[in-house]
Amino acid sequence: MRVFITGTAGFIGFHLAELLLQEGFTVHGFDGMTDYYDVALKRDRHALLGQHPRFTATEALLQDDAALQAAVDACAPDIIVHLAAQAGVRYSIENPRAYVEANLVGAFNVMEAAHRHKVRHLLMASTSSVYGANTEMPYAETDKADTQMSFYAATKKANEAMGHSWAHIHGLPITMFRFFTVYGPWGRPDMAPIKFTRAILAGEPIDVYNHGKMWRDFTYVTDLVRGIRLLIDAVPGGPETAVAGDSLSPVAPFRVVNIGNSDKVRLEDFIAAIEEATGLPATRNYMDMQPGDVPATWADASLLRALTGYAPATDVREGVAKFVEWYRGYYTAR
Repeated sequence: MRVFITGTAGFIGFHLAELLLQEGFTVHGFDGMTDYYDVALKRDRHALLGQHPRFTATEALLQDDAALQAAVDACAPDIIVHLAAQAGVRYSIENPRAYVEANLVGAFNVMEAAHRHKVRHLLMASTSSVYGANTEMPYAETDKADTQMSFYAATKKANEAMGHSWAHIHGLPITMFRFFTVYGPWGRPDMAPIKFTRAILAGEPIDVYNHGKMWRDFTYVTDLVRGIRLLIDAVPGGPETAVAGDSLSPVAPFRVVNIGNSDKVRLEDFIAAIEEATGLPATRNYMDMQPGDVPATWADASLLRALTGYAPATDVREGVAKFVEWYRGYYTAR
């Protein structure tokens, strides 16, 4: 089976491509190699994938519709997984136009390619940030989500609306998955795990927002991509494809699925896990909440379990230990 994945030089796209290649899929990656963070890290990820004979890649931006359509035409995929996006809650305040171009225009281009090729299933990344100001937890896919707190989250909620309309108009099966604070080896350097680990190992203070009163549903990356892999086979269709508690649309082959660990972890406990893994204490610099952020996220992953029989379960201490081991090996070698 041929799978076209956008964002294969990114954190999650890299891990998903690696998993699918291990399972015998043919994968074509598409990535713009933007400089939002260290491009060398992205190239190292792609270099590892390039060692697989069934992996090929195109380097171009999602907004370059001609390049994207040509790459999809050459791949002739059965499945498209759209992971590439302009990420970052805080950066969306500084440079919102980048989010319009990558997350809205780019997503439209991908949906158009999926429609032209009549793929079996289009899967697209959303985020737990779409739940915004919701306070009832754990978050369920059927909860109303109309109070996004950042422009990044707003673009992802727009992707969900765009996807639903596309599924309805064209009968194209689409699954949107909402990620919850993903961490692990090969992670993004702008995210807390690498920032905290780097600072602790260097004996520098770490910035802890909202004075440590933060909770996250930390999800280990290999758990996350296993969920995506299984959702590839859970193709939304008519009412006969529904399960208990489903978010399946009544008018389109479209659903939204949370992929999270279903475990609300205190940020202080996550930091403690890094301290344990490094054997070093952290010096905390407590700060106010940042604009656009939320104090807590927590996934109800029962729909994922109902659809696939699977739910992420890696304990945060185990996951952090693996992450710190990778960090030391990778950044020492550079």
